[in-house]
Formats: sequence, structure tokens, C-alpha cells
Amino acid sequence: MSVQEELKKLSEKVKQYRDEARVQLHLAREDVKDEWDDLEQDWDRFRNKIDQVLHDTGDASQEARQTAQKLGEDLKTGYQNIRKKLK
Repeated sequence: MSVQEELKKLSEKVKQYRDEARVQLHLAREDVKDEWDDLEQDWDRFRNKIDQVLHDTGDASQEARQTAQKLGEDLKTGYQNIRKKLK
């Protein structure tokens, strides 16, 4: 096989890998974006719950505090997952 043929084969293989990586990258971005959008909705619910619990400090039920805590922990985990995916 000539050097030109080898380079042509190499070029085709690199193009194939590049195209596959581009598709995977695009899908990953969409996946992360969808995950982000879901987390943003949860963030709004969390902020509302926190405001409610903080406003009603004496009257806030144990259940409301636990719900806020659980939402916060879930959000923390979700944002950490996104950070890992973007590294």
C-alpha cells in the first residue's frame, strides 16, 4: 500500500471517529440540557419551600422541613452530576 493510500485510509478513519464523537457530544449536550431544565424546575420548588419554611419558622412542620431538606439534597446531587458530565 502506498503512503498516499495509507494516509487516505487514516483520513477516512479519523473522519469517522470525528463524526461519531460529534454525534455523541451533541447528544450529551442535549442530555445535560434536559437534566438542567428539570433541575431548574426543582430549584424553583426548593426556593419556594425554603421561603415557606423560613417564613414560618415556628409554625413550619417537621414534614415541611424534611421535604425542603430532601429537595435540597436531590438538587445538590443533580448539580454535581451535571458538573461531572461537563468535565
